Amino acid sequence: MTLAEKAYNALRHDIIRGEFVQGGPLRLADLAARYGMGFSPLREALNRLQAERLVTAESLRGFRVASLSLDELHDSMSSRILIEKTALRAAIRFGDDEWAAGIVSALYALNIQAGRIGADADIWTLEARHYAFHRALLAACRSPWMLEFFERLYAATERYRIPVLLAASHPAGRDLQAEHGMLGQAVLDRDADKATALLEEHYRKTVNYLAQAMNTPDLAPNESLDADLCV
Repeated sequence: MTLAEKAYNALRHDIIRGEFVQGGPLRLADLAARYGMGFSPLREALNRLQAERLVTAESLRGFRVASLSLDELHDSMSSRILIEKTALRAAIRFGDDEWAAGIVSALYALNIQAGRIGADADIWTLEARHYAFHRALLAACRSPWMLEFFERLYAATERYRIPVLLAASHPAGRDLQAEHGMLGQAVLDRDADKATALLEEHYRKTVNYLAQAMNTPDLAPNESLDADLCV
């Protein structure tokens, strides 16, 4: 892995997880001290993140973390639903036994982690397995473009979801294991209509929860959220 790739992975990881204030500056000197890297790989990483809409650039003002807004959340999630429903139908059509086994394995790993409590209830392991399950569903779609869009849109929506989850003081009132289980079973049954409907319902519930959470002070992603997020 090159230094630019390491810088990209580190910055992307921290932006998605809310380590930087949304809309805040990303000064090269500060980033160099934080990650122990030179300006060149960091600048390359920032340009790459700008293409993914996680970072913005302004003439003479440098780079900033992309701002959050409720409109952007709905737009990115609606786009994600559109892409993933199309990819899921293709995966159901083309998927083989190895693809199906990958879904079973990913769902099992997700459920095991979701059921852990105390010191074993690590949110980052849970999130890694959550990503792996949704990625496994689409793995057989035979479209590198749709999979790339999945990656970008997943990151865009996780920017909203992760900070809220970290700040949450009470459960969302959803049985996520049941939702994932029903979705996985519909896919394994090759029922494309049911699977895509469940996928959309799953994501719409997430958007509704995030909108509600952003209205609740103790669940807000961070204190600097703009007014659009607090309506």
